[in-house]
Amino acid sequence: MQIPVARPVIGPDEVAAVSEVLLSGMLAQGERVAELESKFAAYCGTAQGIAVNNGTAALHAALLACGIGPGDEVIVPAFSFIATATAVSMCGAKPVFADVDEETFNIRPDQVKERITPKTKAVIGVHLFGQPFDVDPVQEICEAHSLVLIEDAAQAHGALYHGTKVGNFGRCGCFSFYATKNMITGEGGMVTTSDKPTADRLRLIVNHGQSEKYLHTVLGYNYRMTDIAAAIGIVQLRKLDKFNLRRKKNAEYYAANLSAKGLIKPKVADNVQHVYHQYVVRLTEEFPLSREAFMDYLKAKGIGSAVHYPIPIHRQPLYAPVAEPDPCPVATKLAGTVLSLPVHPSLDAKDLATVCEAVNKVK
Repeated sequence: MQIPVARPVIGPDEVAAVSEVLLSGMLAQGERVAELESKFAAYCGTAQGIAVNNGTAALHAALLACGIGPGDEVIVPAFSFIATATAVSMCGAKPVFADVDEETFNIRPDQVKERITPKTKAVIGVHLFGQPFDVDPVQEICEAHSLVLIEDAAQAHGALYHGTKVGNFGRCGCFSFYATKNMITGEGGMVTTSDKPTADRLRLIVNHGQSEKYLHTVLGYNYRMTDIAAAIGIVQLRKLDKFNLRRKKNAEYYAANLSAKGLIKPKVADNVQHVYHQYVVRLTEEFPLSREAFMDYLKAKGIGSAVHYPIPIHRQPLYAPVAEPDPCPVATKLAGTVLSLPVHPSLDAKDLATVCEAVNKVK
């Protein structure tokens, strides 16, 4: 594939950082992890960061630290990666699915309000594809009903809502550093919080429930990050703003140059800064090709594409059966019409022009 839909950006700085850790002999959780935790929390503007081994672990640990357990309900968007819901299920709680906005793809506050029951304990808002969800009204609903707000920021490192970085608004912000994210550690994640009791519980949960070595006070997990991963993350964090700016400029080029009939470009909400983890278009009935035929067409021209996500979470077999009529019709519609085009920082001017030319020539 000449132009892949995603590509990690790894340079000699990352290689040197990993080599230094390997030669040090301290490979597991150590000084590099602590350094990344401190620097990432400072970047987000939170009091603490707790490093973990992946983004799903971040969500699971955050939910546990917030007291979510069997019998509880947590409202989640129906259009997201599956981990947004399965992390709830891993706590023994029930994910309750809310529909999303057709233009921003993010959770709708009115849907959150409609789905609150006496069992509701938390809401997970996802900053999907790098665009912050509308935090203020969701936060107001949570405060009015004494619900915990957790941000799933796995795709939104550095994104801004009313000038404030995501990861600041809920009790916890949960990030992924998977290999295709805006910054990476290969596999890895982080929970941000400014609530000290929550941070203290998180540190127990991610390290076997140890309050001190071999003294286990709560049920915990081995969710620790390695120093190898953290070394990559420290270098990547220094580059994150540059990566995000490149993604934004690539998206702006598409916005100005994509003109195919029946293709709807992403809408950016007011007062947010989108960091374009993905550039997701929608194909209407006016588009000349089916989505599958369009992806084949792009592949033949050496252009990668992907569908994020082809099945909404509430229609996954894990959570079937689904009541009729569809409780989240917008999520279902989006799953059948969205398509992600390459937007990663490695694209050059020729790549962008190639993508636009190919898309605009579809007949």
